[in-house]
Amino acid sequence: CTTDYAAALRANEIGADAILKATKVDGVYNKDPHKHKDAKRFTQITYQDALTQRLGVMDAEAFSLCEANKLPIIVFSMSDRGAVKKVIMGESIGTLVG
Repeated sequence: CTTDYAAALRANEIGADAILKATKVDGVYNKDPHKHKDAKRFTQITYQDALTQRLGVMDAEAFSLCEANKLPIIVFSMSDRGAVKKVIMGESIGTLVG
C-alpha cells in the first residue's frame, strides 16, 4: 500500500473535496521538466488524458480510485511558500486533475 493509495482511500472515506498532492515540481508536465527544458505544464487535465499520456500523477491504484470516485487531484510544488494556503483559498496553482 503506497502513501498515494492511502491518501486516496482516506479522502474517499471522509468525503473530501479533493486530494492535495505536493510534489517536487509545480504541477503535471508532459515530460520531466528537470530533464527537458521544453516540458509543458498542464493547468488542467482529465484522468483519461493523464492515463493515456502516462504522466505518472500517482500510482495506478490510487489514481484509479480517484477517477472512479470523481475525486479531483491538485498537484502543486511543496517548495512554494504558502502553496497549501493558496490551494485551500481557491487560487489556481499547479495542475487540476479531474
